[in-house]
Amino acid sequence: MSEERLDALTEAAGLIGEWQDSKGCTHRLDDATRRELLAGLGFPAENASEIDASLERLRPPASPAHWPPLITAEQGRGTALPSVLPEGTRYVLVLENGERREGRLPRAGKLPPVETPGYHRLQIGDSVRTLAVAPPRCFTLADACDSETPRQWGLAAQLYALRRPGDGGIGDTLALERLVRHAAEAGAAAVAISPTHAMFSADVTRYSPYAPSSRLLYNVLHAAPEALLGEEPVKRAKDISGVNDALPRLEAEPLLDWPAAAIAKLTWLRALCEDLMQREDAKAVRLRQALAAFRQRGGSTLEHHCRFEALQQRLGILDWRQWPGELRDPTGPEVARFAEVDARDVEFHAFLQWLVSEGLARAQASAREAGMTVGLIADLAVGADAAGSQAWSRQAEMLEGLSIGAPPDAFNVHGQDWGLAPFSPQGLVRSGFRSFIDMLRAGFAHAGGLRIDHVMGLMRLWLVPHGKAPTAGGYVRYPFDDLLRLVALESWRHRAIVIGEDLGTVPPGFRQRLARHGILGMRVLWFERDDDGGFLPPAQWSRDAIATSTTHDLPTLAGWWAGRDIEWRDRLGLLGEGRDADGEQAERRSDRARLARSFGLLDPLASSTVLEATELPVSQVLDAGAQQLGLTPAPLTLLPVEDALGLEEQANLPGTLDEHPNWRRRLPDATARLFASTEVRDRLEQLAMARRQAAQAVTTPETADDDGDE
Repeated sequence: MSEERLDALTEAAGLIGEWQDSKGCTHRLDDATRRELLAGLGFPAENASEIDASLERLRPPASPAHWPPLITAEQGRGTALPSVLPEGTRYVLVLENGERREGRLPRAGKLPPVETPGYHRLQIGDSVRTLAVAPPRCFTLADACDSETPRQWGLAAQLYALRRPGDGGIGDTLALERLVRHAAEAGAAAVAISPTHAMFSADVTRYSPYAPSSRLLYNVLHAAPEALLGEEPVKRAKDISGVNDALPRLEAEPLLDWPAAAIAKLTWLRALCEDLMQREDAKAVRLRQALAAFRQRGGSTLEHHCRFEALQQRLGILDWRQWPGELRDPTGPEVARFAEVDARDVEFHAFLQWLVSEGLARAQASAREAGMTVGLIADLAVGADAAGSQAWSRQAEMLEGLSIGAPPDAFNVHGQDWGLAPFSPQGLVRSGFRSFIDMLRAGFAHAGGLRIDHVMGLMRLWLVPHGKAPTAGGYVRYPFDDLLRLVALESWRHRAIVIGEDLGTVPPGFRQRLARHGILGMRVLWFERDDDGGFLPPAQWSRDAIATSTTHDLPTLAGWWAGRDIEWRDRLGLLGEGRDADGEQAERRSDRARLARSFGLLDPLASSTVLEATELPVSQVLDAGAQQLGLTPAPLTLLPVEDALGLEEQANLPGTLDEHPNWRRRLPDATARLFASTEVRDRLEQLAMARRQAAQAVTTPETADDDGDE
């Protein structure tokens, strides 16, 4: 087999043959791994003839008739077209506003600059394509604040963890609405929340918000219909369903019992839906009309998801790839027939989507009415479950046989396999990026910002063949420029900021690209250190990233201070090869002293290099942590609610499933009382004051030089 031909196919298919790990060591994929990954990408390479056939399929299009349905461009810059065309080729461009422009290509294959952002119609010959013209960068916090140097702050919360009386044991949009109002009263500009993607109503044991059924719709278990339908119909539905005895117990539990709470909620929600469909009073008629309008706006995306939910429940087979063949095609006649016969079930799932969509919209409206600059920041998971709705309804855009993961690094020595279905790079292009755009719009729809989990996935993803260890995976390149442009275009259309979770193995130059495109990175307290392991002072934190104390995958500030995370990892055998709890705790004592010194809680000249957790009150550490974050030059500081309250337990412990109560911890009190204590109110005020100090201290380097300051 020709090595050169295999190399050529590797490059053409976007498979990255050579890469560097988090320590800077270079790795190269062996031929067996390359062939397996290429096959998963849809380009067999077992022999010379397969390689030749795969290369032929990857040839650039020869004419406009073979171009993809959507071409991206940057506002004010010429655009290289997918194939070379003669100079003078005539084109017609119809802008979104209906304006028609005609011209001829001045140079071969280059479309002249377009100054108007939007999704326009480009016609060359008989071929008509969409031209997506994006601003050069995203809508930013500076745009939102009308300030070149914003210094805003907000809170981060796990939506399911919120509490309110009557929530049935699962945090919902009404509790969220109350949270944003209390946060706004304290001066917050934003509330970042965990993903609200659609899950599986037929399998309530799946509840990780980062392994959804679909990123195109919403998690119906967060619905709070009281706000839309009224208290009385909800009370009646609960009475009819016989769930009243179970609900108080579910609401009181410190850990969320997802299966029990979900079954109870779906039971009374179905009764609520049936009640609405049967009533003939004026309010019910208006609500049904609103639901019908929602379904019409949702189009095929909503319809396919609702059919999937109903089919999965009816068949009792949780993986659509095991359904009868005629039901695996979402556009097939058998699925359409099912939707007619089981119309009420499909309608019920549309009803659920309507409830949660309206609830999220209300929460964002409340945030803006309360004076928040940003309001909600939604979270976009890096992938979806291969057995879920999105993979079923958008099969041509997804890869089968490969899952998303991460290579080995300092924190996960064996690498990771997240079990999520990735987009097909070629499938995205062939579809005109339909799913990617729909996914962005779902995230931006009810938010003033969007956090993109594992944002490196816009450039490359570590993909692992099914059944293989994460170390047997490899990086696959994605159409980075196209995806960045679409993010920027949708960001401006929704006037919403974008945050990219850029933690882990980051490609060289990647963060600089994010900054140029107005996407904020993330800087986390635990990782902001100098070469000697000391914690960086606030002034040395990045201006191009948000500042936060921790994430859902990392220990809380109080938990880290107490060594709680070490206790968990020791108990579950997650310390890593050659590590033990005594060594970890000894290292933590040193780090504790470093952190306390950086916080100004220890004399910087003191000789002590270790510190026990009991030697300083944790409340002082929490207060100092909030102040330090506030003093950074980050445009936005996000303080997790757990660190505002001083909670020890983290939301998720990577590398575990049921061994640790991942995604189940609820907050200790109802939202209305979370910030009632003087200690918590004072902590948030200290954060707000630090942000004001950081804003007042803004001085450009040029100004300092002009004044002669040293």
